[in-house]
Amino acid sequence: MKNARELTYGQSIREALYQEMEKNENIILMGEDICSAGGSHGILTGLFDKFGPKRVLDTPISEAGFIGMGVGAAATGLRPVVELFFFDFFGVAGDQIINQAAKLRYMFGGKVKVPLTILSPFGGGLSFAAQHSQSFYSLFVHIPGLKVVAPSTPYDAKGLLTATLRQDDPTFFLEHKYLINKVKGFVPEESYIIPLGKADIKKEGSDVTIVGIARTTLMALEAASILEKEKIHAEVVDLRTLSPLDEQTILKSVQKTGKLVVVDEDNPRCSMATEISALVADKAFKYLTSPIKLVTSPHSPVPFSFVLEEAYLPNTDKIVRAIKEIL
Repeated sequence: MKNARELTYGQSIREALYQEMEKNENIILMGEDICSAGGSHGILTGLFDKFGPKRVLDTPISEAGFIGMGVGAAATGLRPVVELFFFDFFGVAGDQIINQAAKLRYMFGGKVKVPLTILSPFGGGLSFAAQHSQSFYSLFVHIPGLKVVAPSTPYDAKGLLTATLRQDDPTFFLEHKYLINKVKGFVPEESYIIPLGKADIKKEGSDVTIVGIARTTLMALEAASILEKEKIHAEVVDLRTLSPLDEQTILKSVQKTGKLVVVDEDNPRCSMATEISALVADKAFKYLTSPIKLVTSPHSPVPFSFVLEEAYLPNTDKIVRAIKEIL
């Protein structure tokens, strides 16, 4: 990897923003506590010092207000990046996201572009309790006009965010909060893009396909490593982009392995796990040699207790057990 050095997941996101803001003065950044504290989890630290108060704006605690401002700024020619402090807070700005950002381009016949990027941490694993630990990205995959990105590695995070900042559609760029400071990886210094809508095969295999999203991809890789010792060769597909969805990579993998396990931190009803299962059942049913298995969180709120949260979330052992059941 040319000019690569090790960065955390959060640092790679900050670097992508820094490099793109240097290149394009129309990119502005807004959200809560950005200037003094670097926003949620400190990811945006230093950007105010570099780009100043005209391009990095602290906002009141009003998600409806500043996301609405981001929609308007995008429609009039800027390229705003808005940080939603926790993904769970989207409901306060539901109309601005669902009825404005997602629909303006369609309603104006393509004459209005909305290059709005919403950065937001999601997911469990840090005992942030029921209102700050959710993973309901499937709600926005459901909305036409929105793109949804959820990387699993620092390398992917930088490349996908760079691509997001250069395209013209409203996009949720979701950062799994467990990964922000805990996961490191090699990332090139130079700018690069990873196209949206393209999944990545993180590990090739022939016996079973495991589909992961963000943190669950890393769990899937751990499970695959354990199974390798028992001569079970799992293929791990990292979705990276949830909408648009790379159907072909999923289907091609299942055609090869004949088995599918989907690992999804979201609640199981109307989720990415059920969406992918339906896709495979519809378009690759004849290749399946066993039932599809889902490893998801249960259909309940996220517990606050660390012990209960650990039991609640998908993990490596649950993935291994699911795979052994269908083998």
